[in-house]
Amino acid sequence: MGSLLWDPDLCWQRQLLPVLLLACAEDLECVPGFQQKVFYIEKPFQFTEDRLILNLKFDDCKGNNKLNFEVSNPDFTVELDGNLVARKNVSEVGKALFVHARSEHAEDMAEIFILEANERHGALKEIIKLEGNLGIPRQKRAILATPILIPENQRPPFPRLVGKVIRSEGTEGVKFRLSGKGVDQDPKGIFRINEMNGDVSVTRTLDREAIANYELEVEVVDMNGKTMDGPVRLDISVIDQNDNRPMFKEGPYVGHVMEGSATGTTVMRMAAFDADDASTDNALLRYNILRQTPTKPSPNMFYIDPEKGDIVTVVSPALLDRETMESPKYELVIEAKDMGGMDVGLTGTATATILIDDKNDHAPEFTKKEFQATVKEGVTGVIVNLTVGDRDDPATGAWRAVYSIINGNPGQSFEIHTNPQTNEGMLSVVKPLDYEISAFHTLLIKVENEDPLIPDIAYGPSSTATVQITVEDVNEGPVFHPNPMAVTKQENIPVGSVVLTVNATDPDTLQHQTIRYSVYKDPAGWLEINPTNGTIGTTAVLDRESPFVHNNVYTALFLAIDSGNPPATGTGTLHITLEDVNDNVPSLYPTLAKVCDDAKDLRVVVLGASDKDLHPNTDPFKFELSKQSGPEKLWRINRLNNTHAQVILLQNLKKANYNIPISVTDSGKPPLTNTTELRLQVCTCKKSKMDCSAADALHISLTLILLSLLSLFCL
Repeated sequence: MGSLLWDPDLCWQRQLLPVLLLACAEDLECVPGFQQKVFYIEKPFQFTEDRLILNLKFDDCKGNNKLNFEVSNPDFTVELDGNLVARKNVSEVGKALFVHARSEHAEDMAEIFILEANERHGALKEIIKLEGNLGIPRQKRAILATPILIPENQRPPFPRLVGKVIRSEGTEGVKFRLSGKGVDQDPKGIFRINEMNGDVSVTRTLDREAIANYELEVEVVDMNGKTMDGPVRLDISVIDQNDNRPMFKEGPYVGHVMEGSATGTTVMRMAAFDADDASTDNALLRYNILRQTPTKPSPNMFYIDPEKGDIVTVVSPALLDRETMESPKYELVIEAKDMGGMDVGLTGTATATILIDDKNDHAPEFTKKEFQATVKEGVTGVIVNLTVGDRDDPATGAWRAVYSIINGNPGQSFEIHTNPQTNEGMLSVVKPLDYEISAFHTLLIKVENEDPLIPDIAYGPSSTATVQITVEDVNEGPVFHPNPMAVTKQENIPVGSVVLTVNATDPDTLQHQTIRYSVYKDPAGWLEINPTNGTIGTTAVLDRESPFVHNNVYTALFLAIDSGNPPATGTGTLHITLEDVNDNVPSLYPTLAKVCDDAKDLRVVVLGASDKDLHPNTDPFKFELSKQSGPEKLWRINRLNNTHAQVILLQNLKKANYNIPISVTDSGKPPLTNTTELRLQVCTCKKSKMDCSAADALHISLTLILLSLLSLFCL
């Protein structure tokens, strides 16, 4: 049994030892609660079952009716006479025990500190008597303010007496004053002191998780408020009660473990939080698995470390097979219990979800060894879907298939891709097949996974398959050779001239069909084709300057039609490049000019010439004036360059209209000449305004007179 390091018979010790007792019972009125609140005992090798450890004295000053004791460690109990004993042999206890006493009229808390042998001499040599013969020197302080311990969650009535401050020199003519957080500072009014006798009271229920310690100051003042003693510190500590359940705050909790993992593989860690005092059993947590869903193949697939919360596998790797499980997802209801997992502890629960991850331990296998496909020649696209089975997880690369053609595709006419939804292999023709070259194809296809197989698994014969492809013959249209066709001809060749004889062949060499020809598109209507031999001739003059000719090229389309049932058609394109012939006279512009009758600058107009033909059948142009009538010459023309000339008046003319015949000749062989009349209006000009109306009228009148005279003369 541990040694009690305290002599309760020495009243002066009880008065002066601040951590043990507030005052001697014979010196004070009855104070409800434990007569001694703090004990120190030396830790024995073992607390022996039913052996007395110490005696606790509790008095509610009203007969202790319905007195009940509770010990913080369930391995200990306090009997009705106050004897603290162990329920069983106990070696590990901790640093302290707390005893809570409650009767009809009072409740209190006592604290028992358990010291190692080396702690006893160091921590207590100045305040206690070792083995009962070392006294404690009398305190010289005038105010004795011993620490106060108050359990949290006390129930009314309030205020409740919790301690007492003693003045060694008496209390006559003085009063006590208490201050600090919890008195005159927020939260205000929790504690108060009897000014006359030093009794300290609490006015409401305390919550250790809100505030665990209060540091107050107490002083003695005279009736005028002058400080006589102090201030001295008064510590009030709130004793933790187990009033907070463990909580799992970090959810959701999801763990992963690879199938086939070794026994003892750590999956995840569960961690709960308890707001109670971490130094007590109130926050000492132990973990347990309450329920596992599903329960197959074993109801105990996992184990949780009761102290750390680590969840590990406990079944053999063979049982941890994802493909044979009822479900690859397990849900564990985890319980965290405080008080070290004892029955009296509070609990909290959470659900841990464990997913069995797939590894690539199953090779994909074709559902059959040989697949058949039929495709028409000349057609591209998907021709067959190859199906495979794989027992791995469809959401992973261990299930997704990768196909490849390993034989039978020298011309790269086929490709195969994976359908991401069905995992099937989509075999496609990407280059049109020709029945006349090969009517049958045989491909060897291999399937693998995106992820590599695990080392002890390999791809077998079922991971390859054969595809037999039959090509169907279709009636293909004739093909022109070459296509497009090109020929060069002069424009204006005689109608009926031969342009070209086309050549078209039928790819269906085994069908021995005949071919006939026809015109498909002839925009200008210039051509015809012999339906039997494909000779193309002209039906009209080819005109390079026609709007149907673009960049000197005329384009027409022709058809070659075989004798199949139904007949098939091929289209050929003919490009005729037309060489230019000097068949267009040059044209003159502009054909109207105006000049003022008093103009000082007699350069009337610059004339230009153009020709639809091509060089050398165009410029340089030759400009000439036709013979002028009258006694004197009125104008002349000067060449400016290859394409332009200038008309100049030799004198000012009267207001009238004049027609000047001008001839333009191109450089073709033979050259072509065009004569055009330039209409010249001589107008009246005043203030930058030109009036040509009178000139028009005069010109018309003169013309009519001349025509009349000419008619009479001829008669």
